[in-house]
Amino acid sequence: MIEIKGLTKSFSGGQGQVDVLRGIDLNIASGERVAIVGTSGAGKTTFMHIAGALDHPTSGSVHIEGTDIFSLRGAALDRFRNQTVGFVFQFHQLLPEFSALENVMMPALIARKSPREAADRARELLCEVGLGPRLEHKPGQLSGGEQQRVAIARALVMSPRILLADEPTGNLDSRTTDEIYRLLHQLHQAHGLTMIIVTHSETLAGRLDRIVHMEDGLVRT
Repeated sequence: MIEIKGLTKSFSGGQGQVDVLRGIDLNIASGERVAIVGTSGAGKTTFMHIAGALDHPTSGSVHIEGTDIFSLRGAALDRFRNQTVGFVFQFHQLLPEFSALENVMMPALIARKSPREAADRARELLCEVGLGPRLEHKPGQLSGGEQQRVAIARALVMSPRILLADEPTGNLDSRTTDEIYRLLHQLHQAHGLTMIIVTHSETLAGRLDRIVHMEDGLVRT
């Protein structure tokens, strides 16, 4: 489903060129759950952003279901990303002035879904992740685990086939981490998602289908 070839990413600055990714080749099958692990600075988050078309590589390619995503431009790339990939981040990135329901609706509204359709889908997903009674609560009224559940629901509102999660349990305690893992497992089964999860949690990584180790911008086998 995902085919990555020769992926590199370099940045130039006062210290000269920094090579964050140095030639990554990786294939991920449809429905597979892959953990990306490695020390801080290994390039995991940069890799995740490029795999989800949030950033462009210096060189190399990412094909998703046969589409070279970086051959797309402007609105076509935005539409592909919005409809194909859902993102979950460590610190949720919820809009504090909006309710849980409104936060989950946001990607659907951006895609020009009607407010009623967006609200119905958001309500359905929030109930699925166990937050049916918390629809009108704002992020500041929710626990860290509940905020992450909202973020996961938001990632799924456009029915993507791929879920990318960057340290989804990184700032949660062990009990809440286990709850989030069980939720991700349920959603994988229910929606047939392909998942790429960046994590420092050995427990979470060990429960997924495959572990990919990154070191110094390279995949180590």
